[in-house]
Amino acid sequence: MFGARQNVVVGGLMSYAPDATDQWRRAAVYIGDLPVDQASKYQLVINRKTATALGLTIPPSLLVRADEVLE
Repeated sequence: MFGARQNVVVGGLMSYAPDATDQWRRAAVYIGDLPVDQASKYQLVINRKTATALGLTIPPSLLVRADEVLE
């Protein structure tokens, strides 16, 4: 389990992390301030090839909920 989509693209099993693009877009609102902001949008990315190589079966209910499934 990783905190960045890029790790899944290069072979990691899955990631669940804040959407970086959304975080950058939201940060522009706070230029000049120092607020504490919690992520509101997360992405779940699953690499099926890695799951197969590890002998894992990802439940269909989890695959349906994923934002992106890499084959």
